[in-house]
Amino acid sequence: MEQGFSTRAIHAGQEPDPATGAVIPPMHLTTTYKQDGVGGLRGGYEYSRSGNPTRNALHEALAALEEGTTALAFASGLAAEDTLLRTVCRSGDHVVLGGDAYGGTFRLISRVLSEWGLEHTPVDLDDADALRAAIRPTTRVVWCETPSNPLLNITDIERTAAVAHEAGALLVVDNTFASPYLQRPLTLGADVVVHSTTKYLGGHSDVVGGALVTRDAGLGERLAYNHNAMGAVASPFDSWLVLRSLKTLGVRMDRHCANAARVAEFLAGRSDVTAVLYPGLPDHPGHETAARQMSGFGGMISFRLRDGEDAALAVCERTRLFTLAESLGGVESLIEHPHRMTHASAAGSPLEVPSDLVRLSVGIEDIEDLISDLEQALATVGGSPRARG
Repeated sequence: MEQGFSTRAIHAGQEPDPATGAVIPPMHLTTTYKQDGVGGLRGGYEYSRSGNPTRNALHEALAALEEGTTALAFASGLAAEDTLLRTVCRSGDHVVLGGDAYGGTFRLISRVLSEWGLEHTPVDLDDADALRAAIRPTTRVVWCETPSNPLLNITDIERTAAVAHEAGALLVVDNTFASPYLQRPLTLGADVVVHSTTKYLGGHSDVVGGALVTRDAGLGERLAYNHNAMGAVASPFDSWLVLRSLKTLGVRMDRHCANAARVAEFLAGRSDVTAVLYPGLPDHPGHETAARQMSGFGGMISFRLRDGEDAALAVCERTRLFTLAESLGGVESLIEHPHRMTHASAAGSPLEVPSDLVRLSVGIEDIEDLISDLEQALATVGGSPRARG
């Protein structure tokens, strides 16, 4: 009998310790392992960069949650992305990058891997004809975020996978905003899922990490080789922290989604807010697609202010519960100005974000307190509720 998501999150890779019966997997803080004679490895372990029981437990859990064959945990989300791209691409190859992408991903591809000879083209992935036109004979990867960061665009994963596969390219989906609780891209045709485990999977703003999960076991083997050879692996402690947090992912995401829906409704009712970017709103252009391929709309919201960048900066500085900080996905609510913070590296590029945009990571606090905090911050820049009639 197939187990449900939260059952897998609590039990996959996390059986009680056979030696002691401990119900929580132990943290194996060791660099090396005693061999029973030369080459006589116990459980295949020789050195903790190559393999560690705590990290391997996380691998098993992540593969189960994303319904993939192979999962690998890295020291950061960008380390995972770098390992993936250097595994499947060579100098002169090409990547199609969604026109709204995380600034760190754009920086890695456009400023670091470009020096290595990797080429890229930003494109609106919602436009299948534009995607086909952007693909070249050298295209190896179509890189997609859905929901995207920070404009909360939604991409049809099945359709995009079909276009990528027509051209012999891989579809990579960054599933960080949704988490596997809300969306499982591998079941919709994606080849690789990327996570910053720092965000919703870690969920408590106390761990930096990344992950890759593959649909194809052969690709998983190639990535596993470079995971060890390139060495940017997750530490045992960081792996243990993410394992701990996976157990509550479902209940946390339910609360994130519920709170974000209320905040989005509040913002949509204000005259000083010109746009609320949240796929749960019926007027969001990706609402129907999100409803079809996600089981909830997530905890991320962006909104634009009538009075421009100065108003956006003022709101960011005047909230009290929403902490002004980069990152997202923790139990506490965060606010930031993407144009000057997380996406500053995209300034002057096709991926530049509007300067009047504010991004919220809606936490799991009491919703009345969160709305009250936003109300007082908006009021200080001359905001008011939108007239209804």
